[in-house]
Amino acid sequence: MRHTPRYLMTDPDEVKRLIRGNPWATFVSPASGGLVASHYPVLLVEDADGIVIASHFGRPDEQLHELGRHELLVIIQGPHDYVSPSLYAPGDLVPTWNHVTAHLYGTPEILSEEENYAMLTRLTDHFEDGREHGRHLSEDEPGTRRAAKGTVGLRLRVDRFDARAKLSQNKSAEVRENIITRFDDTNAALAQEMRRVAP
Repeated sequence: MRHTPRYLMTDPDEVKRLIRGNPWATFVSPASGGLVASHYPVLLVEDADGIVIASHFGRPDEQLHELGRHELLVIIQGPHDYVSPSLYAPGDLVPTWNHVTAHLYGTPEILSEEENYAMLTRLTDHFEDGREHGRHLSEDEPGTRRAAKGTVGLRLRVDRFDARAKLSQNKSAEVRENIITRFDDTNAALAQEMRRVAP
């Protein structure tokens, strides 16, 4: 990402919060055949030291990525949107894009079949708990274990991250309030992020 010190997110807890709230991730690998990208949900491993995520790849994606043989880039994209200069002071004409984004780097550990099923169970429970008529893999363990064989689980300890919260911090309080008010109607999650970083 562009080096913009004003927008840096350096607190690992803020990156964890971003992962929790935006679990659909992009995985990018520098495989021997060229760059490969895939998209899968991630689960923050809450009881781990540092930032650790768990996920799974559908077969044969793990082969395309050469999973476990090299470092991966995992992109977490939070709320984002176009910012029109119509919200700025007269004469300020350059638009921008506000966003909250984290790039996570690490070499994944491949999970055993049993570890993968446990991770898939946690992942499913995470999204199903609290839903009306939520479903769980345990309702048909033999069937869901067969389905799980089509996936490869991974655990990735983040060795380093590069994260940005670019949220109009370079604008006046009045302009920031104009932008927040607009996003309250069209992108409430981004408006909330802007409020969080208000000076």
